[in-house]
Amino acid sequence: MNRTELLLSQSHKRILILDGAMGTMIQRYKLTEEDFRTPELRNHPKPLKGNNDLLSLSRPDIIKAIHAAYLEVGADIIETNTFSGTTIAQADYGLEHLAYQINYESAKLAKEVALEYSEKTPEQPRFVAGAVGPTNRTASISPDVNDPGYRAVTFDELSVAYKQQVEGLLDGGADIILVETIFDTLNAKAAIYAIQEVFEEKGLPLDPKEGGIPVMISGTITDASGRTLSGQTTEAFLISVSHIPLFSVGLNCALGAKELRPYLKVLSENAPFNVSAYPNAGLPNEFGQYDQDAAEMSGQVEEFLKDGLINILGGCCGTTPDHIAALAKTAAKYSPRKLEFVNDSDE
Repeated sequence: MNRTELLLSQSHKRILILDGAMGTMIQRYKLTEEDFRTPELRNHPKPLKGNNDLLSLSRPDIIKAIHAAYLEVGADIIETNTFSGTTIAQADYGLEHLAYQINYESAKLAKEVALEYSEKTPEQPRFVAGAVGPTNRTASISPDVNDPGYRAVTFDELSVAYKQQVEGLLDGGADIILVETIFDTLNAKAAIYAIQEVFEEKGLPLDPKEGGIPVMISGTITDASGRTLSGQTTEAFLISVSHIPLFSVGLNCALGAKELRPYLKVLSENAPFNVSAYPNAGLPNEFGQYDQDAAEMSGQVEEFLKDGLINILGGCCGTTPDHIAALAKTAAKYSPRKLEFVNDSDE
């Protein structure tokens, strides 16, 4: 089997486990400005501390250790350290020229660790999801309250930036492309358009069942209104991204497992794809910290595992290897959500 066939085969057998937060783990290292500077960036005029994607170049040892920590506790899929790996997001640091390299090296790093663990556990192959974040600009909403018609970025600018990111991730060895934390579906549509362009140029089919690279899409419900930041309900979001054959559609970030459940139910009832969920470790406290421990989070997640709502499970902000270990243990007791289009010969 090739990597895609292997992933599809595994997804029919059990609930796949995605890793937890990268940022939460990086914070544990108490890094300084120097940790973010490669020799080439020694005299870079802008501060670089906080540009976590850059650590794939300046401190690859840390990123590899974090990937390994999640694989060690049972993650099937690890995400590349590329949440802000576009020219648009890197412009804040004056590092647009490094966007491709960040994605390429991040995917290469993650793939090395994933293959290492696949050899250790051949019955449980591990995969790399190339993380494509939402960027720090929105195509649907004006950032200027005095000018509602103004946009800080265009669809074309987004698709060009996403195209370069996707090329870097695939060239570096990503097994999956994951467009995540979508707060504006127009941004996601630009990412999907870029993916279609790259796949066409590389001669890759869009449908993973035809041998293409699987595409995962994950939106974020920003508050109790049950809508994305750009105003879509969960069902509207699903309809907006269903024009290509996805490996999965799901929700992550913003909410904890308990708060995410009703929206996952909507996806589960309507999506012709796998459904993924990687909630935060509860809701943040007044200091922006996440207090929910692994046991409490896995207890909440178990409710939608019992209901058969999901196929892929992981953690977002505030989650650690402890959380992922608990989720993996709980998920092992349940079967993945059944997809109507999966026939017996696929299983």
